[in-house]
Amino acid sequence: MSEIGAGDAVTTAATAVGWRRAGIAGAAIGVIAAGAAAGVAVERLTVGRGMRRRARLALDATGPYGSLRGLPGRAAADDGTELYYEVDEVEPDGAAGTDAGTGGAAAPGTRRRRLFGRKAPAPVTVVFSHGYCLNQDSWHFQRAALRGLVRTVHWDQRSHGRSERGRAHAQGVTVGIDQLGRDLKAVIDAAAPEGRLVLVGHSMGGMTMMALADQYPALIRDRVAAVALVGTSSGKLGEVDFGLPVAGVNAVRRVLPGVLRALGSQAELVERGRRATADLFAGLIKRYSFGSRDVDPAVERFAERLIESTPIDVVAEFYPAFTEHDKSGALPAFREVPVLILAGDKDLVTPSSHSETIADQLPDAELVIVPDAGHLVMLEHPETVTDRLADLLVRVGAVPATANVGGHGSTAQQPGD
Repeated sequence: MSEIGAGDAVTTAATAVGWRRAGIAGAAIGVIAAGAAAGVAVERLTVGRGMRRRARLALDATGPYGSLRGLPGRAAADDGTELYYEVDEVEPDGAAGTDAGTGGAAAPGTRRRRLFGRKAPAPVTVVFSHGYCLNQDSWHFQRAALRGLVRTVHWDQRSHGRSERGRAHAQGVTVGIDQLGRDLKAVIDAAAPEGRLVLVGHSMGGMTMMALADQYPALIRDRVAAVALVGTSSGKLGEVDFGLPVAGVNAVRRVLPGVLRALGSQAELVERGRRATADLFAGLIKRYSFGSRDVDPAVERFAERLIESTPIDVVAEFYPAFTEHDKSGALPAFREVPVLILAGDKDLVTPSSHSETIADQLPDAELVIVPDAGHLVMLEHPETVTDRLADLLVRVGAVPATANVGGHGSTAQQPGD
């Protein structure tokens, strides 16, 4: 038997320590999972695993959520990372933007208006930024409602959705919220280089907008017409208790960063584990995504799919950025434009108190706290979010006051598509 070198011994010891920490974290995270696990245990007594799998497949097939597609494009971040975005244009006759499979082409019979002798003014563009472990499809309901009424850009943050894995990560550079702000600037430069902007961000997307304002205040001053901050925070996320007792949250805070790093280094093994524990995972997603009991099961399943699509090493890479996030000093950049601040009253991830703190910095903003709503408020109560967003767009002239904002869940092709 060959001898183990000193370096190997150190590596082995370090690995053992890492997995001991993982065991401690497992106990701590078990506190989080207790409620979900209880519900899953009851379900297992009455519903077989095969039946649950078939139910998920049925929900995936019948739920049209996340099916809307626009004209695709790619922007290059400052480190070379390719950022994927889609544009829904406003058709001249008011018809909706492209649907899946149209490839961005004009609808048959649509007459395009041309202004000869002068350049038509650039339209207002609404740029949607999604949250952590999600992608652009998390805005499905709002996208469905606004298609054809206003030009919109939906993009995937680096390492999420269809965007490229962050190239800086391969060079050992940790991702930070400032980097995401620069990414948003690159998307704006590529997809909306002219015209007024309305910035809409959920959770990490809202933080991305704050980082944009911090680094490019002239852009906010010169081009931004309005801002919507949904379920987000300007800082002090390290103080969030996630609805846990003090002992549980202290344990999680102490070991979670190290555990995520350990899990991220074993991504393939962890992904298999996630699939094997899909029921428990679904229970955790429901607890930390929604605040009400009567969420459409197809919407719950849609949220699962969004979060499941984020690899564990990406989860681990982004997590430390939130404890370091502090952009309260950037908020005054938004004081000169209409601002909507919206949050769920049962949000355990970015509690509504964080939205109230933002509102204290922006006293002229509209603050909306949605009852019985969790972190994914735009999926849980889409009518409320769409209604307040539409009102904001009307106030700044992005959408006509007489516009008929479509049904929040409609994915049907509009006349002329």
